[in-house]
Amino acid sequence: MSVPSGVTVSVSDHQVAVKGPKGQLVLEYPEPISVSVEGATVNVARPNDEKRNRALHGLTRTLIANMVEGVTNGFQKNLEIQGVGYRAQLQGKKLGLQLGFSHPVVFDPPTGIDIKVEGQNKIQISGADKQQVGQVAAHIRSIRPPEPYKGKGIRYQGERVRRKLGKAGKTAGATGGKK
Repeated sequence: MSVPSGVTVSVSDHQVAVKGPKGQLVLEYPEPISVSVEGATVNVARPNDEKRNRALHGLTRTLIANMVEGVTNGFQKNLEIQGVGYRAQLQGKKLGLQLGFSHPVVFDPPTGIDIKVEGQNKIQISGADKQQVGQVAAHIRSIRPPEPYKGKGIRYQGERVRRKLGKAGKTAGATGGKK
């Protein structure tokens, strides 16, 4: 794969370090795989075509490609909050959430993650590490996942929540016991 200008890739002791304008990421890759940097290209090679080596080859190549993408452009996930009285606001770097609990929930993001709040119900999570951005988004969503009856909660932008009908109530023909 090719490396864009402004990004440096270095390999040493089964570790790949990628440095760019958005930060620096380090990956420790598995033993049978070899990684080399030649000019502006990164080559990932495997010793043979065994199933495990093919899988590790593709995984390592994709992880390095995501690292290069992350330090140049970054990754982001968007969350939406739905529900009456549910809202989010930034308190310095921390994210304050009012989600219908008896107390406010305060989330302190790890280093390398930036959180922005648009309005009161849209949260944008961004950073250079794709896995970390997805994990933080999943953690925030798990605080109050969308429930199936009214759809209240935190969801990914564009996520569809399957709705249930709730109680059916009494129908004309079903008395449910003695007459």
